[in-house]
Amino acid sequence: MTVHGAGRTDSGVHALEQVASARIDSPIEDWRLARALNAHLPDTIRVLSVETVADDFHARFSATGKSYEYRIWNARVVPPFLRLYTWHVIEKLNLDAMSAAAPAIVGARDFAAFRSARSINHTTVRSITHAAWRREGDLLVFEIAGAGFLRYMVRSLVGTMVEMGRGQRPASDMADLLAKPDRSAAGRTAPPHGLFLVTVSY
Repeated sequence: MTVHGAGRTDSGVHALEQVASARIDSPIEDWRLARALNAHLPDTIRVLSVETVADDFHARFSATGKSYEYRIWNARVVPPFLRLYTWHVIEKLNLDAMSAAAPAIVGARDFAAFRSARSINHTTVRSITHAAWRREGDLLVFEIAGAGFLRYMVRSLVGTMVEMGRGQRPASDMADLLAKPDRSAAGRTAPPHGLFLVTVSY
């Protein structure tokens, strides 16, 4: 049996919702199969539900979009229960500057400046439908949704916007990087443990 995931995540990245498909021949009811799978999986992975779908469904190729969140704890001390799930940035970030850069990301854009230097893609153009920051106390959350993403793309976008929040570059740099894509001109790649795959759309 081959299991197909909706997409891969980098090592250290989390998934609140991942979708996988497989073709099996079993009389077991969906809810019983979910319970049986959870009995054998490690505690770090849980099957939330099992659904019987059409024969032509594919977790990856049937997907129409994905959404991610990147989480930053912006305070001097990070709560110990959050340290594995946020990027801890001690110095105060200017969220207004980071928010000002986000609208430039929305639309069909060339994200070559924000991909992995080792990745090879037929095209580096991706369509983004939503990009915005929100604050929840000391937690800063970047939300992004689109039809598809390049490897390291979200983490590179966040790393660049954090430099804007630190006052190291202007928010207008985002539009320039998208107009003249050059990976060496963009910011550092944010650590993986702050990134979450939130939803997969079909």
